[in-house]
Amino acid sequence: QVQLVESGGGLVQAGGSLRLSCAASARIFSINAMGWYRQAPGKQRVLVASISLGGMTNYADSVKGRFTISRDNAKNTVFLQMNSLKPEDTSVYYCNTVPLYVNSHWGQGTQVTVSS
Repeated sequence: QVQLVESGGGLVQAGGSLRLSCAASARIFSINAMGWYRQAPGKQRVLVASISLGGMTNYADSVKGRFTISRDNAKNTVFLQMNSLKPEDTSVYYCNTVPLYVNSHWGQGTQVTVSS
């Protein structure tokens, strides 16, 4: 069974930092690029950062220069270091493969709230 378990969210003041972690099933982690997605209330879920099997990274313009994605292939874990957080970063954050599959399963996500 595919598992994705996100953690590390919380409440932080603007300008602060958080580090998110996502433990994934080896079954999907070992053969896929991985990414962090976020969904704000009333908005669609969007991809904000991705990392290939070889470690190449891509970022949405909204987070470029502030967020850093990384992966530990030995532990099937992907991370998102978030610095200089802004209130508009407030969302539920999810990890998943990039690209998504038709039958992709989502974890519970982790809430990030940035106060002004």
